[in-house]
Parts: sequence; structure tokens; C-alpha cells
Amino acid sequence: MSKKFIFTSSTLFAVMLATTMVCFAFTLLSKDEALKQVFWSGAQIETETVELTGETLENIKKRLGGSMVYEQQGSESAKVKEKHTVDFHFGLKDGKKRGVAIIDVEPGKWGPVEFITAMDLKATVKRVKVMSYQEQRGRPIARNSFLNQYRGKSSSSPMQVGKDIVGVSGATISSRSATFAVKKAIVMYEEVYLKK
Repeated sequence: MSKKFIFTSSTLFAVMLATTMVCFAFTLLSKDEALKQVFWSGAQIETETVELTGETLENIKKRLGGSMVYEQQGSESAKVKEKHTVDFHFGLKDGKKRGVAIIDVEPGKWGPVEFITAMDLKATVKRVKVMSYQEQRGRPIARNSFLNQYRGKSSSSPMQVGKDIVGVSGATISSRSATFAVKKAIVMYEEVYLKK
């Protein structure tokens, strides 16, 4: 009888442990929905795909600390591969470019997080949204109270979690990943379009 009890207790413990480790994937916005949310009503979208190579790629990596992917011990960075092709989604009004948005995937603690960062044509951040993520609990970094901290940021703005950006409690890695995604969007746009 005691053996049965031990087996049952250990089985119950294993099941409880497994359920606490379950990670859920959430899609909050499709690409079209995200572009509509970060641009103004009625914006036309024109996408330019750019292959990052040579000096441009070197400069971007240098400005980002050596990598195109946020890397930190404890994150799921192995699940996110470095890409050298980027889509710049321009918002047009009356046929003229008025803003740009970049969709990027960076590693969070539990899995990839997809962000969209919208900027004006001088590379000042206007809006940031989380499009999808994998987390164990809730959607902490998708809250506007966190993401609105990036509005008005540019390459000259300090952006360090815990200092200039208030991170989300219990989601430090994902908070840093979001900050990296915003910096990366600014840097890529500046190196491709503003240094010509």
C-alpha cells in the first residue's frame, strides 16, 4: 500500500511540474493588423526588401554589440536565427513616404517574440507592438504601459532596462529583448536609408 502511495505522489508531482513548465504561444496581431495599428488610418503600405551585406551589415552588427540577435544566458536565443534580409514597410500618404515599420523576431525567455517597431523617417520611434510571443504566464511585455516607453526614442536615446526603461517584473529577458528589437529597428533603418 505504501508503494502505491509513493508512486501516486511522485506521479502527481511529475504531472504538476510538467504543467507548470508548459509554454503557450500567442498570436496577437497578423502582419496586416500590426501595420494598420502602427500607421494612420488609410495608410498605403509599400514594402522594400533589403539584403544587408558588406559595410552596412558590419556597421549594424557593430552598433548592436556584435550580433543581429539578442543573446543572453537564460533566453531562447538558439531558436532565433540571424537574418540578413529585412523588409522595410513604408506608410505612404498622398504617394509620399511618411513613416516606416520593421517586423523583427527576438528571443524571449520561453521562445521567440515578434515585434513591430514604427518610426518616422528620421528614425524616431512612434509605436511598438508585440505581434506574437511564447510565455508561461500572461502577456507582460505586450502591455501598452511597457511598450509606450519606447515612443520618442532615437539612436541618441539611452535605452537600458532597469535604468532608462522600466522592465516588466518576471520578464526581464523579454524586456531586454524588446529593447534590443527597438534599437535594431532604428539602427537598420539609419544604416540603410539615412547614411546614403
